[in-house]
Amino acid sequence: MTYKSLLCVVTDGKAAEPALAQMTTLADRLDSHAEILCMGLDRTQLGYYDAGATAMVLQESIDRAQSDAAELLAHVNKTMGKSDIRWSAEESVVPVTNLGRQVAFHSRFTDLVIAPQPYGEHGDRDAETVIEAALFGGQAPVLVVPSKGQPISLPQTVVVAWNESAESLNAIRRSIPFLQAANRVRITIIDPPAHGPERSDPGGMLGQMLARHGVSCEIDVLSQTMPKVSDILNRHVADTGADMLVMGAYGHSRLREAVLGGATRHMLEKATVPVLMAH
Repeated sequence: MTYKSLLCVVTDGKAAEPALAQMTTLADRLDSHAEILCMGLDRTQLGYYDAGATAMVLQESIDRAQSDAAELLAHVNKTMGKSDIRWSAEESVVPVTNLGRQVAFHSRFTDLVIAPQPYGEHGDRDAETVIEAALFGGQAPVLVVPSKGQPISLPQTVVVAWNESAESLNAIRRSIPFLQAANRVRITIIDPPAHGPERSDPGGMLGQMLARHGVSCEIDVLSQTMPKVSDILNRHVADTGADMLVMGAYGHSRLREAVLGGATRHMLEKATVPVLMAH
C-alpha cells in the first residue's frame, strides 16, 4: 500500500504554498501523481441585496471568482512547473456553499488529501471546509501541513495518538505507509481508562498489529497534565523530535467542536508538524 494519488485544493495561493511544497516532495519520493484543484469561489449571498442590485452583484461576484481561479491556476502552473513530478491542475468556479460537495467528490478518488493549516496568522479561511469535506464526504485521509516549517520527504519519528476510538484506528490504518517508512513510531496514550478493554496493556494490541506490518513501535502512556489534549500531544511531539502526528478527527460532532472546541479544532490551529487525520 502507498499513496499514488495526491490531491490539493487551492483557494488561496499564498496560504497553499506549504501544502503544495509538501505535495511536491511526497510525489517525488513516492512516485505519485499530484492533482491540484484551483477553486475560484463565488461568495454571493442571494437575498441580502436590493432587488434591482441582485443581478449586478451576482455577475460581479462570478467575474471575480473567474479571475481568482485563473490567477490561482497561473500561480500553481508557475510553482509546479519547477518540479519534475507528474502533476495536473485545473481551474473551477463554484459557489462557496458548494465547495464542500466538489471537494468530497474529488477526494473519493484520491489516496491522500494535502491541505494547508486552516487557522492562525497565515491560515486559509476555506481550508476547514476542504478538510471536513475530504474527511466526511470523501472518506479520505487528510495531511494538514502547518504554515511554518519545511516539507518532509518521509517522517522519521511519528507520534500516533491512540484513544481506542474508531476514528483513531482508521487514521492509523490510513497512515501505515508513513509508519512503515519511519524509524520510530510512538503510540501515545493519554490517561487510559482504568476499566477499559486495554487496561492491563494500553496500546499493546495496536502495537502488535503494526509490528506485523513491519512497524517498529514504542508505547508512551502520559498523564493529562494540561487542560487540552492537543497541547499535551504538541508538547510530546516536540519532546520526542517527531516530524508527524497521526490522530483521529472529530470524535465529537463538528458543531460541538466549533462551538466548544475539541482536540481536532485545537490541533488544526496549533500543530507545528504535519498531522495526518481520518474519521
